[in-house]
Amino acid sequence: MNIENAQKAVDEWINTHGVRYFNELTNMAQLTEEVGEVARIIARRYGEQSEKESDKDKDLGEELADVLFVVLCLANQTGVDLQAAFDKRMYKKGKRDHDRHHNNEKLK
Repeated sequence: MNIENAQKAVDEWINTHGVRYFNELTNMAQLTEEVGEVARIIARRYGEQSEKESDKDKDLGEELADVLFVVLCLANQTGVDLQAAFDKRMYKKGKRDHDRHHNNEKLK
């Protein structure tokens, strides 16, 4: 599924099951909460913190999908064509950063 179709799927779900979008500030708070859940998994599973027993069954993919869902909600309700924005960003990164990382001594 491309980003455009994902935005449409989220909008359809909101209008069918969600009654309406939460306001932008509520969704921003939700996004922060979801990113925090991703950070918790990463810090404990891949970082130096020990993983709590209650966190061991958390699915990183599901948590990342929660982040994506809220990002798509925010894009929909603010009129952002995320597919176009992402394509533009990738083009810019391809031109601007083409050699940047290859020339970074820290990455060698």
